[in-house]
Amino acid sequence: MGAREWAMLLTLSVLWGGSFLFIGILVKVWPPLTIVTARVAIAAIALWLIVGLSGQPVPRSGKVWLAFFGMGLLNNVIPFTLIVWGQTHIPVGLAAIFNATTPLFGVLIAHVLTADEKLTANRLTGVLIGVFGVAVMIGPSVFSHISGDLWGELAVMLAALSYAFAGLFGRRFKAMGLPPLLPAAGQVTAATIILLPITMMVDAPWTLPAPNAETVAALLGLALLSTAVGYVLFFRILASAGATNIMLVTILIPPSAILLGALVLGDQVAPRHLLGMVLIALGLAAIDGRMWRRLRSRAVRSA
Repeated sequence: MGAREWAMLLTLSVLWGGSFLFIGILVKVWPPLTIVTARVAIAAIALWLIVGLSGQPVPRSGKVWLAFFGMGLLNNVIPFTLIVWGQTHIPVGLAAIFNATTPLFGVLIAHVLTADEKLTANRLTGVLIGVFGVAVMIGPSVFSHISGDLWGELAVMLAALSYAFAGLFGRRFKAMGLPPLLPAAGQVTAATIILLPITMMVDAPWTLPAPNAETVAALLGLALLSTAVGYVLFFRILASAGATNIMLVTILIPPSAILLGALVLGDQVAPRHLLGMVLIALGLAAIDGRMWRRLRSRAVRSA
């Protein structure tokens, strides 16, 4: 990845890390399925408005819409639902560690199923260091909950696996010649169509309390920033940098969430957070490879 792709990946991690702040407000008022459905529905409306204003034609091909539904299922419906359900059984920190294994699944799946994103020593080492950095950042106390609820842990791990397959599945949109805005809009639209009847049956949202100003602001932040803008960036990075690289965002989300918590909510940043961030930076540098190549080249010249 070049500097542009790294900048977009960091921006995406901030947008998705911020979603924890928004969700923290919303879960006090609404059940999980209602939050997820409102999130993708509002994002879909916003993205199709932008598509209309930009003059881009709405895809009418059945093949394209089938791909939108596949992506919505793999990248929204399955992981969002599994993570929300899993977090009702395990702590958020443990869920974040399991979610950060997405690129580990991704490099293995891409190695088997693609010809151009094969596993390298740098890539595997970097992902392992990054996941370890997330574990250090969350802290040792979270591991006391491991095996406390096997089904909750399995749910979040399956969500990470679904994200990994979604990254690989999403490569087809570049081959279709679709600009990033269209698969972003199509994906959340498909997810809304799938989730809406389920939410109506399970949550009966019309019986829920009316949102106040804080709830509306949090929902709009979650839908417009973390979802609409986030997925436009997601598909742009996917098109230019590949499936394996886009999955690195799950390693960057925990430090982004912690820094946002410190800046917005005044949360304390502990030494383990800083150590974890250093390890994550080293892992990303290993995946990128350029710094190590420069160091090796200097070492050879010095010798």
